[in-house]
Amino acid sequence: MRKIIHIDMDAFYASVELRERPELQHLPVVISSHHPRAVIAAASYPARQFGLRSAMSMGQAKKLCPQVVVIEPNFDKYREVSQQIHEIFQQYTPLIEPLSLDEAYLDVTENLKNIPSATEVAECIRADIFKVTGLTASAGVAPNKFLAKVASDWNKPNGICIIKPSQVQHFIHDLPLKKIPGVGKVTQEKLTSLNLQTLGDLQQIDENVLIHHFGKYGKQLFLFAQGVDERPVQAERQRQQISKETTFDDDLTLEQCSGYWDTLIERVWLSLDKKQMSARGVTVKLKLKNFQVLQHSKSFKTALKSQQEMVQVIQILLNEMQIPSHFQFRLIGVGLYQLAEQQDESQLSLW
Repeated sequence: MRKIIHIDMDAFYASVELRERPELQHLPVVISSHHPRAVIAAASYPARQFGLRSAMSMGQAKKLCPQVVVIEPNFDKYREVSQQIHEIFQQYTPLIEPLSLDEAYLDVTENLKNIPSATEVAECIRADIFKVTGLTASAGVAPNKFLAKVASDWNKPNGICIIKPSQVQHFIHDLPLKKIPGVGKVTQEKLTSLNLQTLGDLQQIDENVLIHHFGKYGKQLFLFAQGVDERPVQAERQRQQISKETTFDDDLTLEQCSGYWDTLIERVWLSLDKKQMSARGVTVKLKLKNFQVLQHSKSFKTALKSQQEMVQVIQILLNEMQIPSHFQFRLIGVGLYQLAEQQDESQLSLW
């Protein structure tokens, strides 16, 4: 039986900033740029009491909470603190799967300190994090990743939730389906239309029925409903994509966007170069004024060799999208994926 811990830092970006500005601890603080169309990167717990949350537009946030305190993000600082936290993880297990700067899975079935209890390991990690960084973390302890992630959110902030193997069925029976990782708004609406509200409801549905309605994800839903998740903790998982975006003050047509692509491409390429990685895939993203997102990607057998090649691929992608000239966009972005450590490869063929 595996012992999996999911560690999730509490309001991470906001908490890092509030360490240096304790006078703001009890005020509604959000981490966001002052761009007219900025969105919230993180919200402190007092801010959440006003309904503020990450990914909410600042326009909406100021309507809900006019007295909101806005702090510009400093991602270099957050990465530095995240590195401190991961150094703590490494004292307990080499099996660490980072999900973001502020959360990770740890497999402590066998741990470097030979602590027999996964709960004790989680408590030690939380205590070490607080001692080193002054920040609190919540933890979920369970036999698999799915349950550990659900559990880490159970007693936030600064809490721990343990799901023992013998407790799994009791725990999941009344669990709302929206708690399942990967169940977004669209899937939630579809599940509701099928009169499915909890994992207990899902247990009554045949696997083939779920696959019929949800495709491959239907099989995953069926397994989650049984409390089963065989996914391993993937140690040292490579970052899947490097991407950059820019949001405009005013909506622009594709032609008006033309001057912004080169800057985005340069930023992505510099990031790739800094990480000493190569990429075989290129993606482009445009968000319409009504928030609809248009995306197109292309991958190759060999890695891109230069920034100029990336420029060429972006132009190919835009041409293939056949975007009407009257469409207006609030955001554009570019990305590289299928990343690997740099190595000598033959010249990329675009055709």
